[in-house]
Amino acid sequence: MALDVHGRLRAMILSGELPPGSALLQAEMARKLGVSRTPMREAFRLLQEEGLIDARPDQRARVRAVDPEDLDGVYGARIMLETLAVTTTAKTLTGEDLDRMGDLLDRMKALADEEKPDEWYAAHREFHGVATRAVGAQLRRTLSSHAEQSERYIRLAQLGVPGSRGRAHKEHEALLEALKAGDVDGAARVVAGHLARTALSVLADVAPEYEPVTTRSALRLVGGQA
Repeated sequence: MALDVHGRLRAMILSGELPPGSALLQAEMARKLGVSRTPMREAFRLLQEEGLIDARPDQRARVRAVDPEDLDGVYGARIMLETLAVTTTAKTLTGEDLDRMGDLLDRMKALADEEKPDEWYAAHREFHGVATRAVGAQLRRTLSSHAEQSERYIRLAQLGVPGSRGRAHKEHEALLEALKAGDVDGAARVVAGHLARTALSVLADVAPEYEPVTTRSALRLVGGQA
């Protein structure tokens, strides 16, 4: 029931029926959709995880905007900068670093199976952090900022695009295998494709009319598929 309610509210937000800035009251929406408060609370939680609503304690939830141009720009920049960072880092990784990435990958899979998204994202950030750790402080700060902006879109992909989490896990595995093999160009291609897939999947879901020029251009520049 909660997933059905979540899907109905999600469609109303993405279609513009509930435009950005709209106030959402659980009791009111429960009456409108003919459901109880319990599935509505869970639906609100899922929408907040996706970044589609802001729901702070003691305040009304409000619909957030999904800006396709922002998403396209963030991921275009990430593709360029993160492939540079992985290429720079690849030859400096130690056996201990690679083992840590393997442990994090196992942890991410377990947390996904246990439906613990916040802990999954923490492990995910560390996994990518190890793969890019050799760059200077300024670039690390920029990468961290883009990653924080991207988390909202990763949540959208994982909750809105069937099979997204499984594909992400396979891409993380492929990145680790390329790094273990010393295949620097291969690792860069995996990262570029991994980031682009998230961006293109979310855009196709939330803004199918938008042409992701920046993401596709960045992918071509680093040797991926446009």
